[in-house]
Amino acid sequence: MKRTMSGCRPCPLGAFRPRTPVIISVVAMLVASPVALPPAALAQWAVFDAANFSQNVLTAARELQQINNEIQSLTNEAQMLVNQAKNLESLPTSTLSQLESSVQRTQGLIAQAQNIAYDVQQVETAFSGSYGSASLSSSNATLVANAQSRWQTSVGAFEDSLKTQAGVVGNIDSNTNAMSTLVTSSQSSAGALQAAQAGNQILALQSQQLSDLTALLAAKARADALEQARNASTESQGQVQYQQFSTRSGYVPHDVTMFGE
Repeated sequence: MKRTMSGCRPCPLGAFRPRTPVIISVVAMLVASPVALPPAALAQWAVFDAANFSQNVLTAARELQQINNEIQSLTNEAQMLVNQAKNLESLPTSTLSQLESSVQRTQGLIAQAQNIAYDVQQVETAFSGSYGSASLSSSNATLVANAQSRWQTSVGAFEDSLKTQAGVVGNIDSNTNAMSTLVTSSQSSAGALQAAQAGNQILALQSQQLSDLTALLAAKARADALEQARNASTESQGQVQYQQFSTRSGYVPHDVTMFGE
């Protein structure tokens, strides 16, 4: 019997023949049919589409920007409604009653005009009577009574003028307080309506001050006019009285010597 180089007995060929077909069959089956994997294993092999993912992210960003724009638009509309509500708020401060009281005080002083009031008909009646031209036929008592009446009228007019001045000066303090209140309200106004109402009340305050000034000028002018009229009437009456004296008493004017000259 022959030995191999290693000294071992060679195995007979017949010993490998039963195993060879089995191995070949197993390999063929593995190559011919894929191995069945569970679903979890198949999911791990899903393909990632980068282009689709980028498009989805861009779309989501655009939708988010649109939502932000809508939120900002709603915020602006809400603020606009708030501003409109502020513009419709009425001014809580009112000085109307105070101004009306000042005007009424001044009107009351004007209404107290003595003898000759601020009335055209009364002025015409007075100047056709005691302030008219003196007549030569008037008695001395009548002339004296007219002069007394004119003097009382002038004194009363000056008194009325002084009262009006005092009333106007008395309104200065209340007008100053009203002006301060209105300016403060105008500067702190919440909306356009409050600012407009404060401005209107400031204009009303100016109108009240102008009415006080008008009353003051009227009272002063009345007193001055009556005094000037009294002086003119006195001059006219003096001329009449001189004529009456010179014609009725038989007085003859002649030169006289005074102080021993």
